[in-house]
Amino acid sequence: MFFFVLPRQHALTHCALFLLLCFTACSRESKTNAEGDASPELAAPPVNTAELWKEFNGSLAFTAVQNQIACGPRPAGSPALQQARELIIASLAASGWSTETQSFPAETPHGQIQMTNLLARFPTHKGQAPDLNAQKVVIASHYDTKKFTTISFVGANDGASSTGALLELARVLALDPALATQVELVFFDGEEAFQQFTETDGLYGSRHYAALLRESGRNTNFKYGILWDMIGDKDLTITLPLDSPKDLTQGVLSSAEALQSRQYFRIFDRPVLDDHVPLNQIARIPTLDIIDFDYTPWHTADDTLEQLNPASLQTIGAVTLHFLCQTLR
Repeated sequence: MFFFVLPRQHALTHCALFLLLCFTACSRESKTNAEGDASPELAAPPVNTAELWKEFNGSLAFTAVQNQIACGPRPAGSPALQQARELIIASLAASGWSTETQSFPAETPHGQIQMTNLLARFPTHKGQAPDLNAQKVVIASHYDTKKFTTISFVGANDGASSTGALLELARVLALDPALATQVELVFFDGEEAFQQFTETDGLYGSRHYAALLRESGRNTNFKYGILWDMIGDKDLTITLPLDSPKDLTQGVLSSAEALQSRQYFRIFDRPVLDDHVPLNQIARIPTLDIIDFDYTPWHTADDTLEQLNPASLQTIGAVTLHFLCQTLR
């Protein structure tokens, strides 16, 4: 066996040269990565805006739900709801949405409480304020939870599920700015009644929002609205209220059929009192309540994360996006 041995001086020179070449190559690779020139293996797949509903990720929505629940019980006026509100605003900003805070004093059976709706709009041009005449559809959820003194109520399905899903919807809509600019996302405060639902107790945020829409005349810009409420149940059964606008009901059911999700939807045997009512009656915007009212843990301590399934969030997000694409393009 033959070994070729360099003289010591030459060997050191060659070693130094080899190390210099390695360092240069590593530096170039680091610079390339730092500048964002990702290799083909790391490149994100292209977005299929033609079938945008396929981009909705139930697992990401579920994570957003978890973040809301982590704040604890979130009744109107509580520090926990303020924390949840900050999470919502931060998530919307990360997706490129501009958020307006709509604060107002609400007269409740527990005295006056300051409440805050969140209105998110997508700018027509990056870096500019959104055009307030561009929105044609309202997609809404309430983000508060009912106040209890006897139990710890975190409202995993009743409040958090629709809120988390709406944040994921914001992320997906931002992938298609032309579609996103036509949508106003609204997070209602004060949906829950402090005692029992009456004309003056409950639906505080939606009543305030609807009244301002009508006063400003902006309500005439909107074609329709969709409300999400309790949409994360692992045994998903959407109960569309009996008095829902027929065109919206048929359209959403057609989208569910197209996505092979029709089995999760049925027509309820009665009307439902929810945030869609002020939109229909005060703002005069035809609005559909997509709600799973067949939910045993409703308003109990058992309304926890264990009752939910990311697949249910995926179903509602995809069906709604499909319907948006059919009606706004």
